Amino acid sequence: MGYVEDLRKLIGTRPVILVGSVVIVINESNKVLLQQRSYPYGVWGLPGGLMELTESTEDCARREVFEETGLVIGDLELLSVSSGPQNFIKAQNGDEFYVVTITYITREILEGGLKVDGAESLSLDYFDLNNLPENMVGGHRKAIDKYVNTISENLDSR
Repeated sequence: MGYVEDLRKLIGTRPVILVGSVVIVINESNKVLLQQRSYPYGVWGLPGGLMELTESTEDCARREVFEETGLVIGDLELLSVSSGPQNFIKAQNGDEFYVVTITYITREILEGGLKVDGAESLSLDYFDLNNLPENMVGGHRKAIDKYVNTISENLDSR
């Protein structure tokens, strides 16, 4: 049993603050890896999830990417930290939480091949950064937009 499950046994569905990581995985074709999630059902998002006790946010990012996609990733670059009332979530089971989301970028896939985990993922696919699915986790779309804008700003400053 994980940290969040143990915590929920103690506090029920009351609101808590949880920390999680998501990763913008960019392949050699400059496309972003997205996961079609089982919750919320059918919605596309970045691979990621909530931290366990003793994990760093980087460890969490790497573990979640591996669990959800089968990929072992290397270097991570911090893109953003998101928190606040816009990050409030009420799960289908009634659990309430505010998530502090750490977004990383990686272009370094060390090993593995895409493998749908069957529990959290319905499918996995790479998408053009300017042609993302309509049905996407809002905060994940914003993170990708921030990444695209950062790339554009870096090119413009050259």
